[in-house]
Amino acid sequence: MNTTTAPLSGTIELTGHQYGKAENRVVRIYRDTPRHEIHDVNVSTCLRGDFADAYLTGDQSKVLPTDTQKQTAYAYAKEKGLISIESYGLELASHFVDDIEPVTGARIEIEEYAWERAVVDGAEHDHTWIRKGQEVRTASITHDDTGTWVIGGLKDLVLLKSTGSEFSGFLQDPYTVLEPTQDRVMATTLVAQWRFTTTDVDWESVYVGIKAQIVKQFATVHSLALQQTLFQIGKAILEDFPIIAEVRLSAPNKHHFDYALGRFGIENDNEVFHAADRPYGLIQAAVSRSDAPDAGPSWTTYAGWLS
Repeated sequence: MNTTTAPLSGTIELTGHQYGKAENRVVRIYRDTPRHEIHDVNVSTCLRGDFADAYLTGDQSKVLPTDTQKQTAYAYAKEKGLISIESYGLELASHFVDDIEPVTGARIEIEEYAWERAVVDGAEHDHTWIRKGQEVRTASITHDDTGTWVIGGLKDLVLLKSTGSEFSGFLQDPYTVLEPTQDRVMATTLVAQWRFTTTDVDWESVYVGIKAQIVKQFATVHSLALQQTLFQIGKAILEDFPIIAEVRLSAPNKHHFDYALGRFGIENDNEVFHAADRPYGLIQAAVSRSDAPDAGPSWTTYAGWLS
């Protein structure tokens, strides 16, 4: 922190800007056969370029309205299709940069909500679904005159294992009261993102494979800390998928504390817990290849620009 008491007298400038239409809720239903398919997304579009006059003088002559961006997102769900969110995002980003002259860069951020077919009389129903309570799939596409970057991902993947996790040997000071443990519940709500090195990808199979690897590592790694588990997850993804340059992971440590049943004369042998929702440790990691290509603007967000 700058502690000088001298007043600042530098020129006041606009040092950054971007704009777009956030959180367009687009649902595409494919009705080509009696067995319908549904794709349910939340898409945010962000345009980058020389829009300074709009901020400085109110001149909108270079500004493509955010309402137009919204209409494009819905139109492209039909015209270009909405099967893989990565492909859909690439189409939107390319359109804004290649077809709208003042736009030099675009960022598309997408969340996909999963549905599963309703089962009626033992058979899957052709046009009725139940909302899945599992993870939300995500994708971020950045496109400008220097390149195209795709980041796949997921969030809200809730994982828990009842053993196979320790936490001991940690640094202690006069305020440390946490007891070491060699057998604890480990639980988290995982956010994972992975950066592709190419757009020539079977998006659906790669997503399924990465999720499977995340679950496998969480389950099978005997964890001495959540940090160790995150690294092993990232390492396994990079080993399995040469088209991935780096993986970023964020995991709140959803603590489960043994509930004090001894005061009632009841033995509690790691069987009954208090699930604490807050506060929580927030563990984050980035795992990358030493020869990973430059990330460019791929991690420069729109929706979370100030977070």
